[in-house]
Amino acid sequence: MKRIAQFLKVSRENFINSVQEDFPGYTETEIQEMYEDIKLPGRATKGSAGYDFYAPFDFRLAPGETIKIPTGIRVWIDESWVLHIYPRSGLGFKYRLQLNNTVGIIDSDYFDSDNEGHIFVKLTNDSNEGKTLEVAKGSGFAQGIFLEYGITVDDNAEGVRNGGFGSTT
Repeated sequence: MKRIAQFLKVSRENFINSVQEDFPGYTETEIQEMYEDIKLPGRATKGSAGYDFYAPFDFRLAPGETIKIPTGIRVWIDESWVLHIYPRSGLGFKYRLQLNNTVGIIDSDYFDSDNEGHIFVKLTNDSNEGKTLEVAKGSGFAQGIFLEYGITVDDNAEGVRNGGFGSTT
């Protein structure tokens, strides 16, 4: 296996600000405790392709509801590799849990962005069976898979990333 990446936490300040932005009901003390408990993504078995991302807090999604999760995670990736983020397979199967951007794409240069390369996962429970999803703090809810990619022989991209979510166009 090629070792091409390393998961790290974003700074405490970044995580606190990110959680407060979308979840103002949490106190700063509660968010600091969440930060301390953040578990870096990991594989469940030696044959797993996906690195599980763990919920930093409990959340509940009724059918049709959407949530943006600040994971507290960033990732350093070798150039010519990318991290794809998907819902955990079982959650997609049981609840039609979907990422709002279909597949999250984390480029190697995202690591150095102003937001520290903080990975957010925006999910929608698209259940057509009326099922409500409940995820406990520390449970896997998404998975990331590293893929190698190539570029065209005449590629001359020299732009510099500063942000995410369409920051380059």
